[in-house]
Amino acid sequence: MSIESHSTSDCASAQQLPSYPEVEHVPTGIRAGIAAAVANRLFGHAVRDLPIRVEYPDGTVLGRNAVRPDQPRLILHRPDDFFARLGSGGLIGFGESYMAGDWSAPDLTAAMTVFARHVDTLVPAPLQRLRRLYVAKHPAAQRNNESNTRGNIARHYDLSNDFFALFLDETLTYSSALFPTLSPRPQWNDLAAAQRAKIDRLLDLAGVGLGTRVLEIGTGWGELALRAAQRGAAVRSVTLSAQQRARALDRVAAAGLADRVTIDLLDYRHVEGSYDAVVSVEMIEAVGYEYLDTYFRTIDRLLAPGGRVAIQSITMPHHRMAATRNTYTWVQKYIFPGGFLPSTRLLREVVARSTGLVVREQLSMGEHYAHTLRLWQQRFDSRPDRVSELGFDPMFRRMWRLYLAHAEAGFRCGYLDVQQLLLTRTEPVG
Repeated sequence: MSIESHSTSDCASAQQLPSYPEVEHVPTGIRAGIAAAVANRLFGHAVRDLPIRVEYPDGTVLGRNAVRPDQPRLILHRPDDFFARLGSGGLIGFGESYMAGDWSAPDLTAAMTVFARHVDTLVPAPLQRLRRLYVAKHPAAQRNNESNTRGNIARHYDLSNDFFALFLDETLTYSSALFPTLSPRPQWNDLAAAQRAKIDRLLDLAGVGLGTRVLEIGTGWGELALRAAQRGAAVRSVTLSAQQRARALDRVAAAGLADRVTIDLLDYRHVEGSYDAVVSVEMIEAVGYEYLDTYFRTIDRLLAPGGRVAIQSITMPHHRMAATRNTYTWVQKYIFPGGFLPSTRLLREVVARSTGLVVREQLSMGEHYAHTLRLWQQRFDSRPDRVSELGFDPMFRRMWRLYLAHAEAGFRCGYLDVQQLLLTRTEPVG
């Protein structure tokens, strides 16, 4: 079934998107003015040694070697508004100022890569030590307890199935692909096969075959469940996204696999049963730091003797994770409420203290995610009229463009990574 088949209901969902009054409003007043002046000074200090060209309306140009034409460009259209938002909101304000149109970049990913590559030095060291005094804290309403998690998930994954179909490939897979080669650079026509290769590698890690009882935590739009069922497995998949579940069920039925696949709208904490394989693809980022132990204990409880666990997780370096764990970010506010990116060290520590499992294998594939995001962003940018037809306004489109560019930049420079992990019981694998 084509994902466009539910466009009417999805368009209505898109038109009900919340407005962003905090973006439309520019901070004013004495405190905001002081904050803007400080932000102006800190921003100028930060970019003067960066390989970027920051252009002001009056002709002022900042940045190292800014006269070079090949430097990434950041164009300030409304400097006063930009610094007002940046001063009052920090990095959240930086993102909001892009949403508002205060600045732009001809190559947004290139500009964001410069900042991501120098993230440890953008803020002077003395101010970094005081970050807990001035950075925003996580709202209690976004903690991933059982009361909040479904709402957090819905804000992202229930935007509109047709919206995601605008930039995903035919597999409707919203996670990093695994390409056979990165040189030459992967193209759009390579993406679907690379997504299936990623899924197949996870299924191989988990030992999924004829008669395997599989639990998938985080359904997406059903491609992994389909491929596991095609191997002859009995699949149970759980999700908190009503729209994703509906489309995944349609795809399962169309493939004639409804007798092998069950998809439940259910919190992973409430799953019961015994499974030979547990597979979870980029769902752990929605678990939250406080609930990682619960997540792995749940998997441990559900895993049958001799079972295997295959997880794909976005990660960040441990020192950055530790420094920013309590920071409320633009991505958390506007894209993934309740989101948290662990480090591989943290994952290993949690597994060791909470379960009888051990990490047996680990594959890093961050460069593959950078190319996946590049292809998504190119596809998204090539279809602005379709985005508008679904009811998404220009501010939302700028928000989504910044999200994709920000993520690609993180994987480009190694600030972010993605891992495939195999976990088994602590006894040797036979």
